[in-house]
Amino acid sequence: MSSGSLACAQSLTTASRAGDLQAGGGFSVAESDYNGFRLKGATLYSSFDFTKHFGVEVDFHEMTHGQDKFYERTYEAGGRYIPKHYGLFTPYAKGMYGRGVLNYNSGYRYSDGTIFYNNIAYNILTGGAGGEYEIKPWLKARVDFEYQYWLSGLGIPHGLTPMVGTVGVAYRFGSGRPKGLQWGFPKQAPVKAAPPSRQPLPQAAEPPQ
Repeated sequence: MSSGSLACAQSLTTASRAGDLQAGGGFSVAESDYNGFRLKGATLYSSFDFTKHFGVEVDFHEMTHGQDKFYERTYEAGGRYIPKHYGLFTPYAKGMYGRGVLNYNSGYRYSDGTIFYNNIAYNILTGGAGGEYEIKPWLKARVDFEYQYWLSGLGIPHGLTPMVGTVGVAYRFGSGRPKGLQWGFPKQAPVKAAPPSRQPLPQAAEPPQ
């Protein structure tokens, strides 16, 4: 009877995908301390969580004043921290660095009455927090708040500190939260015994003549 050998090596299996990637957009409202304007506009964002608690994010905002050519445009990138997952709801905090572009009335008019606008870029620091809710495995809604600090420069000698609120939705690439690798044993196929061999029965010897 023959038997198969058992595999005893331990294998490394992945419990789920290695990261959580999403990209989306939303509507933003900002309170700018430049002339007290309330700004409205669009936001694009994308995040990648490479563990259950840590990830990276990039944001783009463009918010304008409805009756003027004044706008604030920002490009930001940084890290984010997820303290805990509460079922379908995920809170997070983030810290970012980037560049802000301010387009504002210079106070100068040309001879034809046209107003000249300054368009100047500044470095910015951002702290923020928010929450995401999983509507579908591939769709997540977001509420986000940012406090931006624009470093001082030409036109803003004391800097700016706009506050930005955003609601948005994002497409989620894949499903499941990122998890660490887990150790596990591979499943073994059952060992089947070989069928007994069939040999012819011995025949009686013939008596001598």
